[in-house]
Amino acid sequence: MTQNEALDILKTGANVFLTGEPGSGKTHTINQFVKWLNTHDVEPAVTASTGIAATHIGGMTIHSWCGIGVKHSLCAEDLDYITQKERVVRRVRKASVLIIDEISMLSADTFEMVDVVCRAVRHDARAFGGLQVVLAGDFFQLPPIVRTSISNVSPQGELLVHNEPKNVFAFSSEVWQRTNPIVCYLTEQYRQEDPTFLKILSAIRNGTVSSKHRELLIECNNVPDKDAPILFPHNANVDRINNAELEKLSGKVHRFVMERHGPDVLTDALVRGCLSPEILSLKENTRIMFTKNNPNQGFANGTLGIVNGFDGGRPTIETYDGKMITVEPMEWAVEEGGKVRARVIQVPLRLAWAVTVHKSQGMSLDAARIDLSRAFAYGQGYVALSRVRSLNGLTLAGLNQRALEVHPDIKEKDLVFREQSAVAQRTFIDMQEKELSAMHTHFLHACGGSTHELTHNQQISLQTKCSDPTKATLILLRKGQNIETIAKMRSRKPSTIITHIEKLYKDNQIKQKDIEHLFRNNRDEVEMIFTVFEKIGTDHLAPVFSKLSGCISYDVLRLARVSFLLRN
Repeated sequence: MTQNEALDILKTGANVFLTGEPGSGKTHTINQFVKWLNTHDVEPAVTASTGIAATHIGGMTIHSWCGIGVKHSLCAEDLDYITQKERVVRRVRKASVLIIDEISMLSADTFEMVDVVCRAVRHDARAFGGLQVVLAGDFFQLPPIVRTSISNVSPQGELLVHNEPKNVFAFSSEVWQRTNPIVCYLTEQYRQEDPTFLKILSAIRNGTVSSKHRELLIECNNVPDKDAPILFPHNANVDRINNAELEKLSGKVHRFVMERHGPDVLTDALVRGCLSPEILSLKENTRIMFTKNNPNQGFANGTLGIVNGFDGGRPTIETYDGKMITVEPMEWAVEEGGKVRARVIQVPLRLAWAVTVHKSQGMSLDAARIDLSRAFAYGQGYVALSRVRSLNGLTLAGLNQRALEVHPDIKEKDLVFREQSAVAQRTFIDMQEKELSAMHTHFLHACGGSTHELTHNQQISLQTKCSDPTKATLILLRKGQNIETIAKMRSRKPSTIITHIEKLYKDNQIKQKDIEHLFRNNRDEVEMIFTVFEKIGTDHLAPVFSKLSGCISYDVLRLARVSFLLRN
């Protein structure tokens, strides 16, 4: 199935499982669907099974979105607590489309917990409370990490979700059957153009690796690109390489020590779960990876870059796509009953000369050095190798038998998925364009969206008619567009659009009603910012940022300041 065929099916509002080999364009197709929804005033819930995966689609983890956090089980008391979380309830009720990327890494238990929460919050007995559910991923890649020691009974009461130990994958769950997604199996290849390499990857996927395939891989000892990352299965190897490379750099070491606030038992857990180290050592030219999401500042968990320098003690990062970001400390917290019980504060960075295979999932690399001599999980070798575009870019430092194996339950299931996709493809190909268009329109109406959108020519026209770029921003604000949409339409950064809004305020050209829709989803947060502005008695951002412990980005503060000044 092509990406366009899958996109047409997604636009009907049907539940969909979007799958395909690495490099087939799953993430691209999801991003295109999200863009289509946004241009029709529908805001989907964009989530993923892991933080790294969430960065590739600009979303958040499914665990955070539905409020289950790190829970491995769910009882009635847990559910009651979650359904009283105002932000969770607002998110789940507001959504009409739920996207979950990297579904292969979401266990059956967690998948069912999400369903239970959605049905409870939305007061709707249908699967996921009647949301359109879009599941994306490839089950040949890394499987879920499942604890084997979970007891059948929770200390708080009877579990609402409990699958058999053999039901590891999300498709094994009962809710997958109730969701009954249309399978869209993408068959085009956009990452690997090396036919020999494609045959090797297909052989690993199909369980038909020959001695010739193995020999071709072992012969891959190209001279590695000095900028190419090193991929390892284990964290220990990654830490060893990163520390050694940092030692080689000349220049002053800048150390950032994590702050702890709260009981040791809680802060210890936060430290263990935090991707940033307790003591972060950086020098100029250090390779880093961001460990937190902050789309307003232009980075996400997994964004790579180089330390360009230090500004007032804060590291300035040049990301691989050319952005310059001065990084402020951020917070990881534990909440209970709506109150923060414990928190840790650290600069959201870690060293990144080497990365684990797990964190590489979703990347496309021109070159990489990969050591699979200690691969331990099904799909680990397949994920690592398929990150690289060709055999010429691959330097293989080690290989064991497990690296060439995929989970035995997946091969048989994959045949079923392919057949289901072929049936769906034939069904929609036979459908008249007028009928398909009517389904798309009906779906948009059901979501409360608009069937009208600005065409590309209209967007260009809007930009060329306005000699003052701030005027074009104002026009789009008055049409009810949000910051992200305006930035995409006008090929600008979100921070640039906020700069336009600040200039419009200074020129007395903007009113409160022009921007009030921007705060529709974070009104409580904005009111908290207003309170701090009032207490401090200043409209300067630095003291407000400090008072809020750095947990709210400067871009959000800038936007809130304009609203605060307009209101006063």
